[in-house]
Amino acid sequence: MTDQIKISAKDVAELRRQTGAGMMDCKAALQEAEGDFDRATEILRVRMGNKLGKLADREAGEGTIQSYIHANGKVGVLVEVDCNTDFVATNADFVAFARDVALHIAASPQTRWVTEDEVPQDVRDAEARVFEQQAADKPENVRPRIVEGQLKKWLGDVVLLNQVHVNGDKYEGKTIEQLRGELSATTGENVVIRRFARFAVGE
Repeated sequence: MTDQIKISAKDVAELRRQTGAGMMDCKAALQEAEGDFDRATEILRVRMGNKLGKLADREAGEGTIQSYIHANGKVGVLVEVDCNTDFVATNADFVAFARDVALHIAASPQTRWVTEDEVPQDVRDAEARVFEQQAADKPENVRPRIVEGQLKKWLGDVVLLNQVHVNGDKYEGKTIEQLRGELSATTGENVVIRRFARFAVGE
């Protein structure tokens, strides 16, 4: 069964680097292809057509910095979103995406990293140890799955790309990574959320 194939984050990142497709799309393609990179690339080509290219190999040297300040003046966010050309950097959809990302971060105080790759291994390990202790009273054979599930949920709370955008009505429950991938496909450029800073009065 393909859903039993263990796909590593490293493999997903490599396929993304090669194709420029979104992380979730790459993971799904690798699972369907049972880990075969060539087959996964073919699957992505069929699904994305000529929108698929080696976007991630192109330097994202242009972009925009956008901000969001909450109405009460107590929470603010700066976010940098990069692309390949200044033409796209000034595109209305690109700028709007950056602003909506800033709004999302303002409403998501637990967000600490952009991608899973940025999460330090020692921090992951510390969280896993906590979840292991919490599952100590459960049957031994189900503990690993409980820990894995809790770790995945935690990553969803702290990793920006994993999160469903807070404006669910507008974005139909899509994650930030899905929205980034769609914008990348639409513009034909490597759209990268480079970094962000969230400020809150008293924190």
